[in-house]
Amino acid sequence: MIFPKLQGKNRTAAQLVAVVVTMGSLSFAAVPFYDWFCRVTGYGGTPQVAETASDTILDQTVKVRFDASVEAGMPWSFKPVVRSMELRIGETGLAFYEAHNPTDRPIAGTASFNVFPDTAGGYFTKIECFCFTEQVLQPGETVQMPVTFFVDPSVVDDPDAAFVREITLSYTFHETPLPEDQAALQPSAADDAAAVN
Repeated sequence: MIFPKLQGKNRTAAQLVAVVVTMGSLSFAAVPFYDWFCRVTGYGGTPQVAETASDTILDQTVKVRFDASVEAGMPWSFKPVVRSMELRIGETGLAFYEAHNPTDRPIAGTASFNVFPDTAGGYFTKIECFCFTEQVLQPGETVQMPVTFFVDPSVVDDPDAAFVREITLSYTFHETPLPEDQAALQPSAADDAAAVN
């Protein structure tokens, strides 16, 4: 028994507290666990990550489409440089996305990503990607950001994914707080008010 010395209402209250603490702990761990699960399995269209290119290239080809968006309130413009490319399964592809900061202040952003259809997520593998790190664009700055990838040849052995002939790689940029070194360089609201007076 968990609460052998407690009786009646005290025991019931202690059990309810234990349930609340357990549920709170599980909900706190759910987000990192789900993220880990998606990255390992490709569930939900989550691409995989590799350090090197595939050592096998097949004759079958796949068309990769590139999609870009920004979350509401993110002032950047963001788009793929090329809308699609066709490459052999296992062949390394290199694509670029372009981001522009039209404002008069530095803005930091991170990109979330996924692959459609979901069944291709476990086979779409990134080697290098701008989405691995936070990006900071200065006022008026435009950058082209690369993503290096391949479609894992084992996709042809998966009955659910073997007939996928078109994959869409989507990114959404979200504004994030400026890194401390950048934020320290920004004038404060008090400095702005002093400059006006």
